Amino acid sequence: MADRMFAEFSLGQIVHHVELGYRGVIVDVDPMFLGDCETAALAVSDDEPLERPWYHVLADGRDHVTYVCETMLTADDSGKPVTHPSLSLFFTSFEGSHYTPRRVAN
Repeated sequence: MADRMFAEFSLGQIVHHVELGYRGVIVDVDPMFLGDCETAALAVSDDEPLERPWYHVLADGRDHVTYVCETMLTADDSGKPVTHPSLSLFFTSFEGSHYTPRRVAN
């Protein structure tokens, strides 16, 4: 049996997309790719393994959520908050380096 993989990033953490250059905040984590075939055809390249964690990210300065493989993200340590119209649905406050989630993850 393969070792269980753990997510490198957590809810509320600010991240940076290494190829597309945008910042965002993580609102959900899937243990592996859970999108449909259409999403896979649009979003997945050979560099993005399906068996690694995938993240739902509120993109800074935009109004949409992206679905990104762990290998495409790095931690953002700029200390700057993210601007997104849905932030208050997911988080209660910004603590200087991360957002505090409204709910506790299981």
